[in-house]
Amino acid sequence: MFQALKTAGLAVLLGGYLTFSAQAQQPTPPPAVKLWRLDCGSFTAPKDNFSDLFDHPGQRGSYVDSCYIVRHGKDLLLWDAGLSRSLIGQRADPFLPIRMTLIRSVANQLSAIDLKPADITILAISHNHSDHTGQAFDFPNARLLMASVDFEALRQTPPPFFTEPTSLAPWLVGDSRKDLISGDHDVFGDGSVVMVALPGHTAGNHGLLVRLAHRSPVLISGDALHSAKQLETRAVSPFNASRSDSLASIDRILGIMRATHATLVIEHDPGSVAKLPVFPAGAD
Repeated sequence: MFQALKTAGLAVLLGGYLTFSAQAQQPTPPPAVKLWRLDCGSFTAPKDNFSDLFDHPGQRGSYVDSCYIVRHGKDLLLWDAGLSRSLIGQRADPFLPIRMTLIRSVANQLSAIDLKPADITILAISHNHSDHTGQAFDFPNARLLMASVDFEALRQTPPPFFTEPTSLAPWLVGDSRKDLISGDHDVFGDGSVVMVALPGHTAGNHGLLVRLAHRSPVLISGDALHSAKQLETRAVSPFNASRSDSLASIDRILGIMRATHATLVIEHDPGSVAKLPVFPAGAD
């Protein structure tokens, strides 16, 4: 009888261990992800600024300047920092080739979703041009994620075309935290938010792939594209750092879209604005 009780006890212990082991091996579900688009300005410019095919002679185009908030569990990531808030209330100079306007700052818009600048834990920058870094200075507590080649270029004298190093001063000359990257970068280590290397516009230009629970992934282009038409014409901006890299990045975008069924959101394309909910609503 003692042997029977001993055998039964071992069976209970073994069963409990197996149950505990099975529970321990179950993967922890990733934190919920939510995506918002912010209005970070607008501008008009000659269309040939963004095409080297001479297919828009004398034409001007209207463009948006978009930024994005990504919530990943308790972390909040700001993707790009838009135009400088010094433009708020300023009338666009009609004599400049690129005429920029800004209505609301990023910080002001954050209040609509009960956030403040100090809540942003990560500032991820697609590339070093000033229309993507203009309000970065307002988020010195955030950890900067940016391509090392684009970041180090800001130390040049004079700095590269269309850059504004002072907007990134907390990371360039201050002690704000930064992680400088090369190639793709899985921001949270679970594949839900990935900085995708799309060089060409600058040597370090990145896009952002965001995987959501209730809709297809969203691929934000950085400045690998300025309009959807470029997917067909394969035109690139004459001032891009590398035409061959630009074309390779267009090919990569198309490949990612095929593989993941991602929705492509082009940061400067007014036609992409409607692909995400109107702020303060977000996509999840």
